[in-house]
Amino acid sequence: MTRKRLVLLLAAVAIVALLVWALRPRPVPVDLAAVERRDLTVTLDEEGETRVRSRYEVSAPVAGRVLRIELQPGDPVVAGETVLATFAPADPVPLDLRSRAEGEAAVRSARAGVGQAEARLGQTRAELTFAETELGRRRTLVAQGIESRERLDAAETEVESRRKAVEAARFAEAAARHQLEMTRAALFQDASGGGSGGRAVLTLRSPVRGVVLERARESEAVVGAGEPLLTVGDPSDLEVVADFLSTDAVRIAPGQPALVEDWGEPEPLRAVVRRVEPRGFTKVSALGVEEQRVDVVLDLVDPGERSSRLGDGYRVQVRVVVFQGDDVLTVPTSSLFRRGGAWEVFVAEDGVARRRQIEIGHRNPVHAQVTAGLEEGARVVAYPGDEVEDGAKIAPR
Repeated sequence: MTRKRLVLLLAAVAIVALLVWALRPRPVPVDLAAVERRDLTVTLDEEGETRVRSRYEVSAPVAGRVLRIELQPGDPVVAGETVLATFAPADPVPLDLRSRAEGEAAVRSARAGVGQAEARLGQTRAELTFAETELGRRRTLVAQGIESRERLDAAETEVESRRKAVEAARFAEAAARHQLEMTRAALFQDASGGGSGGRAVLTLRSPVRGVVLERARESEAVVGAGEPLLTVGDPSDLEVVADFLSTDAVRIAPGQPALVEDWGEPEPLRAVVRRVEPRGFTKVSALGVEEQRVDVVLDLVDPGERSSRLGDGYRVQVRVVVFQGDDVLTVPTSSLFRRGGAWEVFVAEDGVARRRQIEIGHRNPVHAQVTAGLEEGARVVAYPGDEVEDGAKIAPR
């Protein structure tokens, strides 16, 4: 073999070796994570807000004119002492000519009714006097044996009947006088022509110690009965309310611990679930999807200077703890994927990815509890891509 042929042969072998090396399967670079024991906490997170536990809405007791309210939101109030609003009853409504004529006619009719009732009362009293006289005469005759006992009983019955008639006539006269007063009151008008006219002024005082939370009306105005004026409450007595999906609310029970975060400081506030509302409501999400939501009410466990800086209607982040375990075997949730309804992972064994079916329990966005299928110390593929399959060679990044 000539030198030239030897060189060509060696070149061909090198090219073939280079092609074999270039075309051979390369390990898929992956991120590996360890299966290890750790403390696992599972929470349900939602946005919530603070609110004063006991709010008192002060409203107008009757229709009338409320004077200017000087109190500002945040001003302190004392129960039974602080004047919240001064309220003057409304002036009488002026009557037109027709209404006044009708009212005056009603007064005359009522006055005639009183006269009729008085006459009827006088008549019944006269009849009673006559019956009593007749009863006395018959008692004398019966005592003398001139008349029978039956005539005396009839006279006594007649007297009792006349007495009842007098009583009924007295009530009828009282009713007629009250009717006359009512018809006269309908014609009443304030002689001053405006203002309170010397009538009693109502003073509304605070029902609780706290601060003014909201002022619904400021300037002097005529308001109707029941119209809101002020809202007062104690801002140191706060609760937190958050609306959870109904599918999450069934996992929450009174007494479960919770954390209140993103309230203005990095350190969260401890809380506890007090009540899960028994009735849900429909709420449209930011994506336009209708969701069934349930209000969950929490009590703050950390009263004091930190929580006192919160007020009514402050936005917070609520995390309700539904599971908390120590020394739990966990796997990163990034390594989990579904296959045929079961959970699986890729386990790294001697540089090869092996698919393995596992069972998981509680999980949060970072870790999941392993109940079967994995041992402590195993390494799994995190974020497995399409290139990772059972039996594929892998290499850590």
